Amino acid sequence: MVQLSDRIQELLSHLPTNPGVYLMQDAAGAILYVGKAVNLRSRVRSYFREDKGHSPKVRALVRVIDRFETISTTTEVEALVLENTLIKRHQPYFNILLKDDKTYPWLKLTLNEPYPRLVVTRKRLNDGARYFGPYPDAGAMYATLRLIKQLFPLRQRPTPQFRDRPCLNYAIGRCLGPCQGMVSVDAYRAMVDKVLFFLEGRHKELLRDLRAQMSEASEALDFERAAKARDAIAAITSLLEEQKVEASRETDQDVVAIACDEISASIQLFEVREGKVIGRRAFILERADSEPAEVLGAFLGQYYDASALARVPKEVVLPEAVPEQEVLAAFLAERRGSKVALLVPQRGDKLKLMELVAYNAQQALEQERLRRWAALEKGPHKALRELADALGLAEVPHRIEGYDIAHVQGSDTVASMVVFEGGVPAKAAYRRFKIKTVEGIDDFASMHEVVKRRFRHVSEGADPEGRWSMPDLVLIDGGKGQLGAAVAALDRLGVEVPIFGLAKQFEEIYLPGRKDPIRLGENSAALHLIQRVRDEAHRFANTFHGKLRAKRMTRSVLDEVPGIGEKRKVHLLKAIGSVDAMRALSVDELASRGALPHRVAETLYSRLHSPAGNS
Repeated sequence: MVQLSDRIQELLSHLPTNPGVYLMQDAAGAILYVGKAVNLRSRVRSYFREDKGHSPKVRALVRVIDRFETISTTTEVEALVLENTLIKRHQPYFNILLKDDKTYPWLKLTLNEPYPRLVVTRKRLNDGARYFGPYPDAGAMYATLRLIKQLFPLRQRPTPQFRDRPCLNYAIGRCLGPCQGMVSVDAYRAMVDKVLFFLEGRHKELLRDLRAQMSEASEALDFERAAKARDAIAAITSLLEEQKVEASRETDQDVVAIACDEISASIQLFEVREGKVIGRRAFILERADSEPAEVLGAFLGQYYDASALARVPKEVVLPEAVPEQEVLAAFLAERRGSKVALLVPQRGDKLKLMELVAYNAQQALEQERLRRWAALEKGPHKALRELADALGLAEVPHRIEGYDIAHVQGSDTVASMVVFEGGVPAKAAYRRFKIKTVEGIDDFASMHEVVKRRFRHVSEGADPEGRWSMPDLVLIDGGKGQLGAAVAALDRLGVEVPIFGLAKQFEEIYLPGRKDPIRLGENSAALHLIQRVRDEAHRFANTFHGKLRAKRMTRSVLDEVPGIGEKRKVHLLKAIGSVDAMRALSVDELASRGALPHRVAETLYSRLHSPAGNS
């Protein structure tokens, strides 16, 4: 355990084991983070263990936790609902939060009035009206509003213009004149039902009613009413034909995709109703250090918890599985009142539509990145100047390289090199290394090896294509020990480059030959920049290590089963997805889905469930 205060130790000793929600607080009592757990004792204690391999975000959170409280629930679904409610109420700094949603316009159908109107609003109230949106694309919303007003003569004024006669809207056929008693409540409500069909994407029902109305009017020789129904059918049909993207079958589904960079996540959600794409919603989230699947899961929980959502669809199509997917599915089923399928398409029309949505998410992320860097154009330069002053550099550094080591109990040790140019990540210049000469756990020797290998290209002139540009500054993730190992490697090669170490515990800067560390203020732009370089090096190293470890585990399990060669291994991974997914299958399921002889499936099942196969 890390060094804990008496208060934290006391709280940890009385944690329940049931599902629930926990709230992390700082010394002032402000809520920093809200999370849910299947087992509160296990989940909360995990934050305070040194050997947990926490992400930078969690490490930063733990440093400022002064106390916490828990709220128990009877089920995981109840915990999910409560978590979403508390996040929206408290807006904790360390949670993944939607941005700017309150600025998007909504269409409000005032069902709380005898003769409902359709109006635009930017505030959603619990007033009995129906709200549709929010609409990130205001132009598309106003186009929808114009078409509805053209097709359905809803009341437009909040109060009558005249006491004794209808206004001009009635004269030109844009209102039925309810203010003067020109239409009954029942007849008006029948028209409102058609507006609801339109806004909910239930176009088949609307077209069926309009065709019946046109036929009935024609038989009654009411050609004016028949012509209005005909024009409405033509307008709706034309609108549907403009939609280039169609689902593989007539179903209700939301197709969701995500694109991430180091800071933000862009999420696009396409609403498909009756096989047609009727709307698109775009969101930008604060990603922090979370993985895309975690960000997506947090988004889905918050989005579908919003009471503004008219209908939860039958299917939610995702780019990948999200954490606690079964809990989310149960939560959505509760909201909908029937089963909701969470699908990850592998082929066919759903995959094509997912690719389109993913492309939109990536485009939106690019726009967000441009906006972010335009807004912060002067920020990186200020941070770089401040960093040069703090380190005593003669010039402001342009290219900064950051190095980190990753391993689990000494296995698959790897190193990362990330590059920032002008304060911005230059991902094309990132490099990763497998440590070759070090046995067991030795971060100092591993750092010595990677620095030696990287700068050997410079000292020996072994870089004819110029792929290894000299940095202006080198950041080592660690304190005096790691810094000393890196400096020794540079000295051995005869390479001179400004270098420093950033120790995690107190965010102290160590310089070669200087006894005391440098401490920058918490609000220092230079500190924020080098923290970002350090965290990016840590993320890149851990990602590479995770891939190597997963590859080794896959090889060690499948390659040791008699009867499974390279072709069968490829087929198994393609058909089932992962070793963990195989472990969840029965022998018969392994045989059928993996196209294996029953004897080979039995051997594989036995190997997967042996102690070695689970290691």
